[in-house]
Amino acid sequence: MLARPVTWWRRQSLRFRVTAAATAVLALALAVSAYVFVAVLGEALVRSIDDQVYQRGREIVALSDANRLSDPVVSVDNTIVQVLDRDGRIVDATPNTDRLVPLLSAQAREAAVRTGAARFLDGRPYALPGPLRVRALSADRGVTVIVARSFGEVESSLVTIGHVLIAGMPLLLALLAAVSWLVVGRTLRPIALLRRGAAEVGATARSRRLPVPEARDEVHALATTLNDMLGRLEEADARQRALVSDAAHELRSPLASIRLQLEVALSHPEGQDWKETAEGVLEDTLRLSRLAEDLLALARLDEGRLGRREPVDLAEMARRTAERYGLDLDLAPGGSCVVLGDALDLRRVLANLVDNALRHATSAVRIGVRAGGTAAELTVTDDGPGIPPEDRERVFDRFTRLDDARSRDDGGAGLGLAIVRTTVEAHGGTVHLEDASPGLRAVVRLPLAR
Repeated sequence: MLARPVTWWRRQSLRFRVTAAATAVLALALAVSAYVFVAVLGEALVRSIDDQVYQRGREIVALSDANRLSDPVVSVDNTIVQVLDRDGRIVDATPNTDRLVPLLSAQAREAAVRTGAARFLDGRPYALPGPLRVRALSADRGVTVIVARSFGEVESSLVTIGHVLIAGMPLLLALLAAVSWLVVGRTLRPIALLRRGAAEVGATARSRRLPVPEARDEVHALATTLNDMLGRLEEADARQRALVSDAAHELRSPLASIRLQLEVALSHPEGQDWKETAEGVLEDTLRLSRLAEDLLALARLDEGRLGRREPVDLAEMARRTAERYGLDLDLAPGGSCVVLGDALDLRRVLANLVDNALRHATSAVRIGVRAGGTAAELTVTDDGPGIPPEDRERVFDRFTRLDDARSRDDGGAGLGLAIVRTTVEAHGGTVHLEDASPGLRAVVRLPLAR
């Protein structure tokens, strides 16, 4: 049974729930405040009447002790006074009370004198209106003074105040609920604008941004964050489209070469060197295979997925690569150069850097490995013409060639350095190019394994 109200509540709008919750809290606060107010006011009025009764009683006691009581006793502020002798008979009283029947019985008088506290008394049996506040004080010669005052007016005032609060609270709650509804609606208006703006962002409006409210509040921060996210998505979409376009362009060239060679061979089969044709087609096929492998590697790295994480000794990997290519090796003595990562991906990084260096080197390529602090540093240095400083970051972009004709002839698609940076960043490292005077040095820094 409880699930239905909870489900109904969750289905309501945020504006309704906030307004309802605020109204409920205000209703509870008003009810508690009204109860406390009436209770405190009633207590204060009772205390005030008790003080007046006590003061009047002390005056009567003083007059009785001095034998100066008038007959009848003068009534002040409708205060009721009865003076009883030792035997409990009324010897003096105000005109507004009974002169035969005491307001308190002998036992009640004794208890009232002993405690010195006022008490409520029903005045109807004594032909007095409403409840009374009664107090008994002792005087000399065994005289007892009973002083009382009507509590009816105070009780009527408290009832009237209660009725006013009961009638006024719903009106006040309705007003507060209406104000809360308006305030919450105005507060949520920027969110509604954000929702409307987000609904308008689609495939044909990638550059559109959400409206940012002027107030520097949480909604402003949310709108700014969402716009930053849209900017990143737009950049990612642009990179994706550029990648698809560049990949299509790269694929078109070897496919066109294969098609041309096959068409020529089929058009003139009698004079065709089929071995030469097969070698040409194989070369273009290998080029297509390398491009497909590079694209698959980039797709996997873009998803942040590493094949596995295992200890990889960069020094041993560099030694084997140097032996395979016949390159110079510079290993720093001492220190561990073991990192955590995918050995195949890291070997691809080193192979791409070495292939790039060999492609541009004049005479020598050197591999270096050393450990510094918490990172291992892997360098590949060539003595070629180098790269201008303004182009050293651009070469890490995908399908970027500074010498397009030479790269295309060598079979490069401009993805080698892009794969290097993406792989290194996936391993938590950095890569950059610097001047080797002469030549160029590629520097890869990876965190050492703990």
